[in-house]
Amino acid sequence: MEKRTPSVRLLLFWLFLTVLSPALTFAQGKEKYEKKTFAASNGLQLPYRILLPDNYNPKTKYPLVVFLHGAGERGDNNEAQLTHGANLFVSKQSEFPAIVVFPQCRKDSYWSSVKIDRNQPKNRFVYDYNASTQTPDLTAVIELVGDLQKQFKIDKKRLYIMGLSMGGMGTFEAITRHPKLFAAAVPICGGGDTSLVSNFAKKVPVWVFHGADDSVVHVDYSRSMVKAIEAARGNVKYTEYPGVNHNSWDNAFADPDLLPWLFKQKK
Repeated sequence: MEKRTPSVRLLLFWLFLTVLSPALTFAQGKEKYEKKTFAASNGLQLPYRILLPDNYNPKTKYPLVVFLHGAGERGDNNEAQLTHGANLFVSKQSEFPAIVVFPQCRKDSYWSSVKIDRNQPKNRFVYDYNASTQTPDLTAVIELVGDLQKQFKIDKKRLYIMGLSMGGMGTFEAITRHPKLFAAAVPICGGGDTSLVSNFAKKVPVWVFHGADDSVVHVDYSRSMVKAIEAARGNVKYTEYPGVNHNSWDNAFADPDLLPWLFKQKK
């Protein structure tokens, strides 16, 4: 039988905590999200994962959270969309019981109707919702929200949407086009059409997050949206992280005030 010295055992224990344990926790968190597919009226088969409260009671009204992932998690495996944010809701179920949905955007599509020019020194994003239509994938998400309201007893006054990067852009577009649907929104490192913020500014409280050194989606896109919402006298919070690149969602998810702020918002 192999014998290990205390120092070796300590090293292996440290390795488990830093490498294996987080991976196991993430895997266990993912398992709590049931795999589903929604057939939208536009013919799109939308993969999504859904989390129900631990002690789910069909007679109890629950808030609904829709989470839109980033471009890197697109596809059809119905798993990648859980890469960022899924464990946040699993770990807080006892404190904030809610129905949480992670839909998955197709590989060749987008949540937002934004036009992207990657030939510029900085990626250039053009948001013009009046000149564009809602993407099929975002249309399917909005229809999914309606379908879930039929399946479950959802508190219509507490429907929330949040997303990161491409999902942050989709979040802004969703509340611009459907301001009566959502009670609050959390767009992370995204952007939107500043000319139409009056659609939602006084109806939907928004908490915007962005990294000051974002090299993928420049921080100015969030700054511009916040400035426009403030000018429209909307309810907006803004948190910017100095020295943080595109992954500002890590900081946002670690903010202890994020979920308390989100779940206290009501229509």
